Amino acid sequence: MYRTAARPSILSGASCLIALFLLVGLGCRPAMQVEGDSGEVAEVDPDALRDRIDVALDYTWEKRRLNTRDHAAWQILHGVLAYGPNFPVEHEGQLYPTVEYLQSGGLMKGWTMERGNRLERSHEDGSPRYGLRAVVEPGTQTGQGHYDQWLAIISQCDLPETTEFKIGDHSYTIADWVAQVQLDMSRNPEREFSWTLIGLTAYLPTDASWTDSQGKRWTMEDLVQAELDHGFGSGACGGSHRLIGISMALNRHLAQGGKLEGAWASAEEFVRDKAITHARQYQNPNGSFSSNYFLRSGAAADLAETLGSSGHTLEFMTLSLTEAELSEPWVMHATDYLSEVFERTEGIALECGALYHAAHALVLYRQRVYGPREFEMPSGTPGDVAPSI
Repeated sequence: MYRTAARPSILSGASCLIALFLLVGLGCRPAMQVEGDSGEVAEVDPDALRDRIDVALDYTWEKRRLNTRDHAAWQILHGVLAYGPNFPVEHEGQLYPTVEYLQSGGLMKGWTMERGNRLERSHEDGSPRYGLRAVVEPGTQTGQGHYDQWLAIISQCDLPETTEFKIGDHSYTIADWVAQVQLDMSRNPEREFSWTLIGLTAYLPTDASWTDSQGKRWTMEDLVQAELDHGFGSGACGGSHRLIGISMALNRHLAQGGKLEGAWASAEEFVRDKAITHARQYQNPNGSFSSNYFLRSGAAADLAETLGSSGHTLEFMTLSLTEAELSEPWVMHATDYLSEVFERTEGIALECGALYHAAHALVLYRQRVYGPREFEMPSGTPGDVAPSI
């Protein structure tokens, strides 16, 4: 899923003013060094960085509670993206692992699912099997905002395709859901396949081909090419979602022994020679990534905006760089600063998209550089702080 070796490239909250300072950590290993804001050298100690990441992730897991009364699927599933299927959601005063809650038929605003087409395969008893469709509700910030966004999130929970979700009086498997996505390709009028690539390549080989309900033939490479055709810097959140979808599909293609040819070769250049290069080029002296993402330099005076731009960009980086590259000073500097933003926004209501994409970036960085860690189900009553809708 991740890059394991470097490939040839041209690389050798509330409105708060950002205070330009860096944490100097002490540890038993030699510290990495980067350029400081004033030309001085600021140290980022690996052990101190790991601990700082853990503090940020623990606070977000334990203190920022979401519930089915005040929050919708758009907020709650972003939490699942960051922390996985056991991300806790409160329903009628009790905490449940979110995905387990949904599997059992639990209700949630914006979790709008419907029966799809009749599938070619049947149930074991011979009864007809139907696909599962997630309804798109763009702009609501309650339901699925983009085609296949929910599948993209669920697919990153490492659940087998036989996993069942109860919708009304019927149960559907993830395989039924994937089959419906394949049939619905022509229903996506804007040909936005960022999330589709994440979901399909998690459950299908990247050399798969199929025919949709309109009789059109598709391949994974077609989806990659369609995403590339949108152009650099296009799409939601500065194009970061498009880059994440392309990068995750590319990683899986290479892991399956796929070759860098055709659209896959163009995707490699798109990710490394453009996006990674630009992100590094436009990185701010304090370690944050540009508020203009991959297009030009920029720094925001609002910590909430910085959380969104730096969080999305680092999330892409953790999926696209090798382990060795993630330990380079400029990436450590970015991760350290993002962790600092988490610290400085404690107690402040934050928008869930920016918050949990940034948390996902820290989870992935922590996992790839230091190893994974577990998060235990919180106990007690909900905290006083919850992200805003």
